[in-house]
Amino acid sequence: MSAMRYRRMGDSDLLVSEIGYGCWPMGGEDYGAIDDAETAGAVDRAIDEGITLFDTAPAYSHGRAEEVLGNLLVGRRQDVVIVTKCGLHWDIDADPRPIRRDSARASILDGPGGLHASLRRLQTDYLDLWLVHWPDVNVPFEEPMAVLAEAQAAGKVRQVGVSNYHPAQLETCAPFVRLVANQVGYNLFDRRWERQAFPDFRGRGLGVMAYGSLAHGLLAGTWTRETHLLATDWRSRGTAFRQPLLTAEHLPANLDVVDRLKQVAARIRVTLPQLALAWVLREPLVATALVGFRRPSEVDDNLGALDVAFSGADLAEIDAIMVDAKGQVEELPT
Repeated sequence: MSAMRYRRMGDSDLLVSEIGYGCWPMGGEDYGAIDDAETAGAVDRAIDEGITLFDTAPAYSHGRAEEVLGNLLVGRRQDVVIVTKCGLHWDIDADPRPIRRDSARASILDGPGGLHASLRRLQTDYLDLWLVHWPDVNVPFEEPMAVLAEAQAAGKVRQVGVSNYHPAQLETCAPFVRLVANQVGYNLFDRRWERQAFPDFRGRGLGVMAYGSLAHGLLAGTWTRETHLLATDWRSRGTAFRQPLLTAEHLPANLDVVDRLKQVAARIRVTLPQLALAWVLREPLVATALVGFRRPSEVDDNLGALDVAFSGADLAEIDAIMVDAKGQVEELPT
């Protein structure tokens, strides 16, 4: 297995591991129950194997994912790059606690999803990268961008960026702060951003943090026709960031596509997740491909993606297979 490799986040001096640890499942709400002991083992294994980037957010289980990560990183803060987000807010006393977009200054600094709460939960006095989670069109973009710039100047964050921002929105933000990252969905089933925005990102010096690298589980190698998702699992709704890939209408055809990709993976002697991750990392603009590891064995397998080398014929075959995917849309998520 190859040693971990590192890339710069856009035009910044922030070095990150090519494979990053996505911490959304860690909260235990949106992906169903999770074994905290297995998570602890996965985090330790990831760091030991050179994974440095850990991506979380207050909105992942109303802060619990940050709390879990903060506890697991005690004594290892200097070994990692912590990324978290702001701009999603909830009312602490509400029941249930619906999450909504709110990028107003007060919210992203002092709300339950704000900077100061994130620092407390993560048990750190600075973030390596702080992102606005989703664009909030009800607040002038100048307002959250000014807060990002001020937090960076104060040393509370090293670098700043956004997530899910379209090119026109980035242009609006440009006069107010230097962004170095845009975290967007990118995988074999979802190439919208690549087609419509990657050239713009490249021109702005932005690095891409690719979320959903394994197509939200479709490319994890374990999804079968008997897989049943709990109602609490966000994927049970069938739509992944506005793409109905997992609905009863489209899932059977997409599992057929997955079976064909497995055949390609077997021919080149890799696993399906390794193929999927290596495909994402073939794009130089991608600084890190995020994976929501649940157990140490997944870390071990996924790191094998670093050894995969595609031929032109391999990539052409993969493209031909993906033509038969169903539920794909061209409209960017908003």
